[in-house]
Formats: sequence, C-alpha cells, structure tokens
Amino acid sequence: MMTATQTVSIKDVQEASHLIHEVGRVTPLIQSMFLSRTVTHGDVYLKLENMQLTGSFKFRGAYNKIRHLSDAEKARGVITASAGNH
Repeated sequence: MMTATQTVSIKDVQEASHLIHEVGRVTPLIQSMFLSRTVTHGDVYLKLENMQLTGSFKFRGAYNKIRHLSDAEKARGVITASAGNH
C-alpha cells in the first residue's frame, strides 16, 4: 500500500490499468472542435467517462485502492463519502 510520501511509478499505473480494464468499460475519446479552436488553438480531446456503468471516472481510483487492501483491512470494511456518483 502506498503512503502519501510515495511516488507512483509507471509500473503502478500499468498494473492499475490492467486491473481496471477487467471491470471498466472502454469509453470513447472525441475531439472537441469548440475547445480546439477557442481555448488552445490545438487539438483537444474529451474522454467520455460518463459512459461508465457508474456514470463517472471515480470508480477507477476506488476500485484500484480496494483491490490493494489487505484481508484485515477488507474485514474492517470500507466507508466512502461523495457528493455523487458512488
């Protein structure tokens, strides 16, 4: 388990991606012509995470964190708080 002082390695990201890919949907990436023209004058793409079963990206971090809990931590349970989407 990571502490607040640890950094995230590329291996951590790849492992999380693999675990989350098993349960999450592959969501589309679309270009925003409006943002591309008016904000950056470059290509801006939007990842449509609202198409996940949960309606948001938030399950990714929660799922990854819970997958890494020890058996003892899982036995104590998990409490979450959110303004929405989980």
